[in-house]
Amino acid sequence: MIITLNNEKFTASIDSLGAQLISLKDASGKEYIWQRDPAFWKNCSPLLFPIVGNCRDGKTCIEGTWYEIPKHGFCKDTDFEVSAQSSASACFSITSTEKTKEVYPYDFKLSLTYTLNDNGLFMDYVVDNPETRDIAYCIGAHPGFVMPLEDGEKFSDYRLEFEQEEQAESIVYDLENHQFDMNRRLPLLNGTNILPLEYSLFDNDAVFFQDLKSRKVSIVNPATRKGVEVDYRDFETVAFWTPDHKEAPFLCVEPWNGSAICSDEDDEFLHKNHVQVLKPGESKSYHLGIRIL
Repeated sequence: MIITLNNEKFTASIDSLGAQLISLKDASGKEYIWQRDPAFWKNCSPLLFPIVGNCRDGKTCIEGTWYEIPKHGFCKDTDFEVSAQSSASACFSITSTEKTKEVYPYDFKLSLTYTLNDNGLFMDYVVDNPETRDIAYCIGAHPGFVMPLEDGEKFSDYRLEFEQEEQAESIVYDLENHQFDMNRRLPLLNGTNILPLEYSLFDNDAVFFQDLKSRKVSIVNPATRKGVEVDYRDFETVAFWTPDHKEAPFLCVEPWNGSAICSDEDDEFLHKNHVQVLKPGESKSYHLGIRIL
């Protein structure tokens, strides 16, 4: 089921399958979200839960039992209930089932609320723990933005502009072993808040930063100042991705609490990079904002 939200400035469409944002347009009809062309990537903005990325050999150990959690989790293949809706807002939610417990043993409730305002679209994720024990999970976002935005522009006309000047390294993804190699890092931000975009940045998959001070980043053409800003204030890390060696016309901004397997991790789920833990009866919220520039 497709749910469409409107206000005077924007229109957003969300597919209940995966609670996935499939369109964000301004009043002129300009599309900002990648449109699921399988020649490059068949998704456009999947919700990542209860895992971000992949486990080693596709398996992880939770409380002494091994589980095969699919890459990025099961949300992208799950039809969410529309639990609340108005003209400019809608809430999508799922709860644990016998099927989810085959790959992830915990009871949970996961909600994602989309809200339009005059600046853009805001997304609020909530995880609830109805269990009588702690639950552990990872959570992330993966919106793909059309890039370049205008005819006649190139991908390399754009750059990333971070909220603050950064001294930060990107952890290199090991394509052979399907893990982030914690011993290989690229010093991409050296006392600057600007990272020029080139397709070659993504020759080894995602550009992944663990230790940024910034909690906002813009994809912007400095000549026009047009683009999008992503506010990821409740996420501990951020990655950027476009398919390697394909020159795809989009870029994903991926705020994460968690990540694909790292070379210095074992296979215990509770030991995962930036894993989240909720005590019985607790809930936790995560905010993500997309502002059109």
